[in-house]
Amino acid sequence: MSHADHSPASSDHHDHHDHDNHHHTHDCHCGHDHAAGSKHIYVYAPSGAVRDKAAFARGVRRLQALGHTVEVDADALARHQRFAGDDATRLAAIHRAAASGADVALMARGGYGLTRLLSVIDYAAVARAVASGTQFVGMSDFTALQMALLAQTGVVSWAGPLLCADFGARDGVDEICQAFFDDLLCGQGEGAGWRLPKERGAATAQPDDVEVPDGAVLWGGNLAVLVSLLGTPYFPQIDGGILFLEDVGEHPYRIERMLTQLLHAGVLARQKAVVLGRFTEYRLGGHDAGFKLQTVVDWLRGQVACPVLTGLPFGHVPTKVLLPVGAPVSLSVEGRDALIYWGHIN
Repeated sequence: MSHADHSPASSDHHDHHDHDNHHHTHDCHCGHDHAAGSKHIYVYAPSGAVRDKAAFARGVRRLQALGHTVEVDADALARHQRFAGDDATRLAAIHRAAASGADVALMARGGYGLTRLLSVIDYAAVARAVASGTQFVGMSDFTALQMALLAQTGVVSWAGPLLCADFGARDGVDEICQAFFDDLLCGQGEGAGWRLPKERGAATAQPDDVEVPDGAVLWGGNLAVLVSLLGTPYFPQIDGGILFLEDVGEHPYRIERMLTQLLHAGVLARQKAVVLGRFTEYRLGGHDAGFKLQTVVDWLRGQVACPVLTGLPFGHVPTKVLLPVGAPVSLSVEGRDALIYWGHIN
């Protein structure tokens, strides 16, 4: 994950995937306007320093405008080198988020820093917070905390938006991202559906008839962060799971190299499906000579027996679903329509 401090680069992702046909399943039956249901949202920064203060302020204002109470951690805007405060400061912020009693603990931004803290986090305290109703939400570097929490306690957290990048976006939060977030607050979100993209120039085909019954653990997140945890106590040992992956700023050969590590470690062979989200902000060069992201997808399908799906609307992009990491789910594909279903999660 090389995304924290470079400008966006072009990607061949758009060149060979048809992304115009996504549809999204978010089923809420809470009986009221989502914006009218005030929730307590705790904003904290356990990773990189907040660089865009204006986006931070916009994010807070937008959540408040939806009727929510936003509590900002005392050190959310702290800075030590590239981090949101030194290690002790960021560790304390995680524990304050766990003790906040909030409905949602929302990361300000990703970046880097959580892997430095994994050996000292009070996972029992975080698990107690989740059991008491606090949903931890984030992505990118947050994958480190999510995987460690899953490995250490088995509790569910949510892969989803960040305050600055999503709620603080200049043009406003993406409607689909907002809808999934509202469903989380409402407690009624049941699944995420999307239309499998047409992979132009592919040597392999999208699976068009997949049925993974309920009970497969959904896990994953940012590929680079996930791979960095291999061989540690913070890498979940998931058999028969559904592994979802995304990344940013990583050339396809680097993506393939990380997937190769998961392959040789025996991780991929133990999964019932691999679901690829968005891989963005990289540049191809003449030296690639036709090697691109679809090449990696085709290669991966030749290495594993389980289905490899693409087009999941999740990653460092505005349009993203929320996914319950660590929850038992089902996966079905009929034609080009894919659905990850988890039902009601308490």
